Amino acid sequence: MLNTNESAGLSFTRLALGVVMFPHGAQKVLGWFGGAGYAGTVEAFTQKLGFPLWAVLLLMAIEVLGSIGLIAGFLTRLCALGTAASISVCAYLYHIPNGFFMNWLGGQKGEGIEYHILVLGICLALMIEGGGSFSLDRAISKSASKTSRDDRMRILV
Repeated sequence: MLNTNESAGLSFTRLALGVVMFPHGAQKVLGWFGGAGYAGTVEAFTQKLGFPLWAVLLLMAIEVLGSIGLIAGFLTRLCALGTAASISVCAYLYHIPNGFFMNWLGGQKGEGIEYHILVLGICLALMIEGGGSFSLDRAISKSASKTSRDDRMRILV
């Protein structure tokens, strides 16, 4: 789960995804960036959109804690999986009917799915390869690997 490809490129990709996703969660949980905050989000998602409370809380955790995890490179694969799941549900329920393109000029009913496809691609790369060279996952797995290697050496000696 923590092993990762040593690519610096993965680190930049992971960091970019975390930085892009954090404001979405901060809107929902903290009311930052013009968002509704915790109470407003729970009300909107449960009463207006019909989601169960557990799903709304899971979404908020994925978007806030998952984005922080991505930024730090901690449990990268799990955070990317959560992000992929939430963006997939969002695309399926609300954006596929609007076509492919984002609504750059305001001429269509809503946003298309091009952003969602990019996020999914990034998530899949991170789930396959891990968080990259500059991640807590890498530091933890290197430390655990060194500890187990030292333990094996003690057994041999």
